[in-house]
Amino acid sequence: MHFNPIPAPAARQSARLVRLAAASLASAAMLTLFSAGAAQAHHGFDDFDTDRLYYIAGTVSQVRWGEPHSYFTVTVDGDLPADTPERDLPEGLRDAPDSDPINAAPSFSGSHDELEVTIAPPSFTGMWGLDRKLEDGERIEAVGYVGRSHTDEFRPVVFWYEEGKPVNQVLNEELPATPLPVPYPEGDAASADADQDSASAAADSEGTSPTVWATLGGVLVAGIAGGAFYLRRRSSRA
Repeated sequence: MHFNPIPAPAARQSARLVRLAAASLASAAMLTLFSAGAAQAHHGFDDFDTDRLYYIAGTVSQVRWGEPHSYFTVTVDGDLPADTPERDLPEGLRDAPDSDPINAAPSFSGSHDELEVTIAPPSFTGMWGLDRKLEDGERIEAVGYVGRSHTDEFRPVVFWYEEGKPVNQVLNEELPATPLPVPYPEGDAASADADQDSASAAADSEGTSPTVWATLGGVLVAGIAGGAFYLRRRSSRA
């Protein structure tokens, strides 16, 4: 029985196509896994009640400095003023739509003595007014949001250290939403220290949402299907 060997150029071309397809599929898989990890690690303002701004002041401890966010605990002062004291604001937050709500923010009145604070990573805080790690024991003031379901979490839009140095925390130099007018409506989840988070809220906060996984899965499937279609088309032309 006689077999016609595949000509050498055609064989090399087929091998090259296989390598390209494999590389494309590997890249798609790596992109999917990286994006999922980034989505899981990233905690934006969506997890916080952007309808209400609050002022806090207190002592820093348990500092965790790094990417994609820095974290620390603030032991809140027991004698906070009624509302935000007059403080300098970063240049990007001095326009009235931003400065007026910040200056009018009432003090935090929840039952938590300690708040877990999330701020931007060093790559951003370095540009925005803080070029070093916060230290355990130093004092800060901040205006920001309380967690929607985790009412012991806090995300500043601006904070002050070293007796009044402002640090912007808003990427687009504007508040992510227009807060409600002060005084806030009754039933305020932050001041009333509402019930702790439901199982679904905890799952959304601590992991990647089903929507994210579905989107990333679609990207991977599309990459595999595209590579298979390309190989099949090239083979039919050979």
